[in-house]
Amino acid sequence: MRRVLILGGTAEARALAAELVDKGVHVVSSLAGRVSNPRLPVGELREGGFGGPDGLAAWLVAERIDAMVDATHPFAARMTASAAEASARTGVPLLVLRRPGWREGPGDIWQRVASLHEAAARLRAPARVFLTTGRRSLPVFTGLAGVWLLARSVDPPEPPVPDNVHVLLDRGPYTVEGERALIREHRLDVLVTKDSGGPMTTAKLVAARALGLPVIMVDRPPPPAGVRLVETAGEAAAWAQG
Repeated sequence: MRRVLILGGTAEARALAAELVDKGVHVVSSLAGRVSNPRLPVGELREGGFGGPDGLAAWLVAERIDAMVDATHPFAARMTASAAEASARTGVPLLVLRRPGWREGPGDIWQRVASLHEAAARLRAPARVFLTTGRRSLPVFTGLAGVWLLARSVDPPEPPVPDNVHVLLDRGPYTVEGERALIREHRLDVLVTKDSGGPMTTAKLVAARALGLPVIMVDRPPPPAGVRLVETAGEAAAWAQG
């Protein structure tokens, strides 16, 4: 039986696992374990890290993996780099599955930036910021004078949380009506987010457009050179079956 490793905890990773299992492929899905109570894919499950590219390469050989699909979050650059290096060392083919990024449309007021630090530098006091870049990014923004943050994440950030930060624990999908109400309730005047893509969290962008709220959009890190990318689980499933 063909053995495929899927890296990720994304909706695309779950869809890919389901399609491959249905086709009779032995799937091992690896989750980093950074989110509590994640939505689990079908097939075999592995939780926790590999120990960098060395550990991943050793695991691929030991488990006789035929192909590997990196379907991690578009901003999981370290994991993608490890997968590319492990693939080069072992000869196990690698495919990167990335959902399409978001595109600016009529009525949007976007500033695209290359990093979280550049996003923080664009904020001007006084500002009330809707921050949806994940709990691990919070320290980049908490030292800004005159900036109040509504920081939304699935899991709570590491304490201590500064007084100028209000943490909202929530998990998508979200509705446009709910996002508009949230923006109005907290009198937010700018949205800072990552270009994660996908439908789960687009409602905030639609709400921002409707309310004339400017958006600071952090661009995705580039993938490793020479790695093949596809945008759908169907494409990835066709490739993974060999």
